[in-house]
Amino acid sequence: MPKEKTHSTFERRIGCLQSVFYITCTALAVYLFLLQVCDIRHCKKKAKSQRTSHMYVLRGEIVDRYGFKLAADKTTFILYAHPDYYDSEPEEIAKKLSPLVNIPVGELTKKLSAPNKKIITVKKDIDRKTIREIKKLGLRELSYEVKNKRVYPQGSLAAHVLGFYNPNADIAGGIEYKAKDYLEYVDKTITYEKAPNGDIIYNISVNPADVSAPAKGKTLTLTIDSAVQHVCEKNLIKAVQEFHAPRAAAIVMDPKTGEILAFAVVPTYNPNEFEKYSMQEMKNWALTDVYPPGSTFKIITVASGFMNKKINKNTKINDTGKMKLGWWDVVNYDYKAKGAPGIIDLVYLFEHSSNIGAIKIAQMMTDKEFYESLKLFNFGEKTGIDLPGESAGLLPAPKFWDIATHGAMGYGYGASTTAIQMIAAVSAIANRGVWITPHVIKYTPEEEQEKIVKRRILEEQDAKDITELLVKSMEAGKSKAKMDDFYIAAKTGTSRKPNSGGTGYSNKLYTSMIGFFPASDPKVVLYVIVDSASGGGVWGSTVAGPIFKDISTELVRILNLNPDKNVKK
Repeated sequence: MPKEKTHSTFERRIGCLQSVFYITCTALAVYLFLLQVCDIRHCKKKAKSQRTSHMYVLRGEIVDRYGFKLAADKTTFILYAHPDYYDSEPEEIAKKLSPLVNIPVGELTKKLSAPNKKIITVKKDIDRKTIREIKKLGLRELSYEVKNKRVYPQGSLAAHVLGFYNPNADIAGGIEYKAKDYLEYVDKTITYEKAPNGDIIYNISVNPADVSAPAKGKTLTLTIDSAVQHVCEKNLIKAVQEFHAPRAAAIVMDPKTGEILAFAVVPTYNPNEFEKYSMQEMKNWALTDVYPPGSTFKIITVASGFMNKKINKNTKINDTGKMKLGWWDVVNYDYKAKGAPGIIDLVYLFEHSSNIGAIKIAQMMTDKEFYESLKLFNFGEKTGIDLPGESAGLLPAPKFWDIATHGAMGYGYGASTTAIQMIAAVSAIANRGVWITPHVIKYTPEEEQEKIVKRRILEEQDAKDITELLVKSMEAGKSKAKMDDFYIAAKTGTSRKPNSGGTGYSNKLYTSMIGFFPASDPKVVLYVIVDSASGGGVWGSTVAGPIFKDISTELVRILNLNPDKNVKK
């Protein structure tokens, strides 16, 4: 190849390379201009978003009906050290930090000297005042993280109502779960930019007043009366110890408003240490678990008879003491001792808890009539209480009834109910025939219109007549729950506990008592239930009755109720 031609080819190749180089440099320059000046990749926005934080929202407080604090948020901080940024030796840093974090210098030096760590957790749960003092040290080796801690100042009080809140996993139970949106509601979202060490970058758009303290949600007021709640819990704890029972519950409700004054479940737990308890221990079984209510259900059977115009307060029934019901014999609890009582009235039925009398009233109604009456009392459906986990209970449809099921319904075995269903049902009688949604949140009148159901299910005179029958049965009997100054409309109950497999019954018993007072103008309904009490003579009257008496005696004092018995006119 001639020398001139080779030289020409080389120049062309160099020219091509130069052109590629110039084009590349120009393209790179244009790209850098677009990137840095025009910000075509929105790097400025991305960088700002990495520095931007939303203002931390503290949950609102939960207080009882009188403003007594039951739950609140506490702001704490986690302090970190960054070895890559150390300007001083670990021992020197430790000497400055030790008095503030209350860790010995030697121990702190060892912690700060941990090898092969990019970030070292120095201490958790530091309060705001201490963090301010640490920031004054001006140590760039340190940073902090804001953490929220939910605290329950009254410990285990009303634990099954309050539930718990785990801010790390954002999970909750009880009213903490149900009212999440309300407790975390703030009027506006506050954002700001933050430096790598956690300090807020104050620019013209930042309002110091907005970021000087964390935003806080709304305060939630409950219907719970802490004094009443304490009395219920105290007496239940005493009872489960005395009767070696695994669990018990007591509910106090205002029948005219549906407000729950106390919802006590034992054993209880401390929501400050919820992680130490199982979900079974934290479960509100008075809402979730169903059971045969036993003889307390006879109130509902009699009320159903009134509703269907099958009986009235003067009705008489032939109590044979025992009868064949389908494939088994049913007897009154005192049949062996007293035999057949013969013709009885409804006062006797309640006083002596006649199974035969209750069955015969149930049989006066058709399956459909009895079933629809029970539905009006809200059995087989959730009450709508503002707590999570409520069960609807078990009320079979009439097409599944046979003669045995129908009869068993009469004395409290055909249906399975929850404690909250029972107190809501009996409250309707105390409220002169009007059923009302039970609730633990204190609502405004406007909110009540939306959230609380009120419906008449029983004629007012019928409710008054049933109340009179219950009062007379209490006065005629030897109930330990009777009070000197108050008429009480109440009934005890004892029922066998179903086997865990779902078929048949165990030898364990549910013992209960439900009633309201003052009977002339009911202010409170009280329901007490004890699961599997042990010892001799386990009945509703011997186990739940004394608990009912102890609680009601203190309720009179706490609520300052006016006597309606032995009152001079």
